[in-house]
Amino acid sequence: MTGRVAAVSSNEVYSFSKPNRDSITLLTGLGVEGDVHAGETIRHQFRMTYEPDLPNLRQVHLMHEELFDELSRKGFQVSAGQLGENITTRAVDLLGLPTGTLLHLGEQAVLEVTGLRNPCSKINDFRKGMLAEVFAMDPESGEFTFKSGVMAVVRRGGVVRPNDSIRVEPPAPPHRPLERV
Repeated sequence: MTGRVAAVSSNEVYSFSKPNRDSITLLTGLGVEGDVHAGETIRHQFRMTYEPDLPNLRQVHLMHEELFDELSRKGFQVSAGQLGENITTRAVDLLGLPTGTLLHLGEQAVLEVTGLRNPCSKINDFRKGMLAEVFAMDPESGEFTFKSGVMAVVRRGGVVRPNDSIRVEPPAPPHRPLERV
């Protein structure tokens, strides 16, 4: 499976949205250079207060641009970076990837997918009523699907730009489905 990078975003301070950039630099084992969520240990603002020494499995947030198309059909206008993602993708089934999938971005960067982003109530602060649209319930199992992207760690650093290719490398079976991180 091959997709592309639609946009890249980062922010050096905590805020819900992240401004788009011409490029971002991924740092091995840390995340996006200059981004508030970069680091070896957890940088999620809420979780840092009670789990400060946990490994940072949320170094890079990826979101599929197709979600914005879906939200637009429901009356919510959203663009790249506005939901806090670092990398916005196109033509990659992020939510269908197994844990441990490697994403090769551009010429050298490699990310390892660690899990699903757990959508938070700040989504409703951004656009009232939108939080309910980033969840989906499987009618057969009753399980929820979180549609607000995936989290990853940087396995090999490099510069990532809009229009870079994304090559998906699934892990060896058996595959583990994504869980919230």
